[in-house]
Amino acid sequence: MGVMDITNFAHGEYLMLSLYASFWLFEFFHIDPYLSVLLVIPLMFLLGLLTEKFLIRPTIGKPMFIHIFVTLGLSVILQNLALLLWSGNFRTIQVPFATHTINFGDISISTPRLIIFMVTLTVAYLIHLFLNYTWMGKAIRATSQNRNSAQLMGININRVFMVTFALGTACLGIAGPLLMPIYYVYPTIGFQFVLVAFVAVVMGGLGSVKGAVLASMLIGIIETLSGYFLDPAMKQAIYFLLFILVLIFKPSGIFGEEGKVV
Repeated sequence: MGVMDITNFAHGEYLMLSLYASFWLFEFFHIDPYLSVLLVIPLMFLLGLLTEKFLIRPTIGKPMFIHIFVTLGLSVILQNLALLLWSGNFRTIQVPFATHTINFGDISISTPRLIIFMVTLTVAYLIHLFLNYTWMGKAIRATSQNRNSAQLMGININRVFMVTFALGTACLGIAGPLLMPIYYVYPTIGFQFVLVAFVAVVMGGLGSVKGAVLASMLIGIIETLSGYFLDPAMKQAIYFLLFILVLIFKPSGIFGEEGKVV
């Protein structure tokens, strides 16, 4: 969204495929989900490259409804393909550490969730370093600010778009195996994650890594506190209310600046 001006409505389905990849690697080859990251990341990166080249690239520069219909259609296709191949059954894996907790007095922290949190912060920081201190990262930032000027400066924007899209899907190659021990996988699981992700990205500011991280943590805290003190059914309503307030008073998001990746 921040670089290509493309809203990928199939992003959740790529997470679903990542979850299934981790699940089947465990079922057939008994590969620990955390180790399967090493196989799922390149698989998702390749899938992102192919998707960008054959489906997304033809929509770049076209009216918004074109890429919306393409990615929405891709979402429906992937959901139904998963339903056809693997049925609608809820599947999960049984690993010893899935229910392990770390206790601090009266507070218990789920070990898998703590691992997810730490890995997420690490990946976000690495992406921040990539965007700010590598040639390709600087090319991505330049393209997000003004793609025509970037092209005039010799940047291959098609390559930038391909790397950007593939990097986004490769991150799902990390998310799927990390989530697999504590979640069920089924053909429509992507929707519940992509909805929250969309809110976090827009609330934090399009193209802002630190904004997305801060907004994600804020949403998590709001969900937990509102579910504990109010009503679990109100969790989504509370953070969507905050989302609406942010859009009213700061439409670009918390750290967002139009056309800038930071």
